Amino acid sequence: MERVLTGRHTAANGLLPLYLMRQLRLWQRRLRTRQQLAALDERQLADVGISQSERVEELSKPFWR
Repeated sequence: MERVLTGRHTAANGLLPLYLMRQLRLWQRRLRTRQQLAALDERQLADVGISQSERVEELSKPFWR
């Protein structure tokens, strides 16, 4: 018996590269913004309303979270 792929299955496979590119961009953005957050001094953190403990918590996260 031959198995036939429907359009739904082929469309989902076609979206995989797009999904992967979006994930990579998201991970890059998280890495970049966390690097910028790490570079802020106490005054700048206060200006944006972030405490030192919030910064430490954010910087301890892996890039995929």
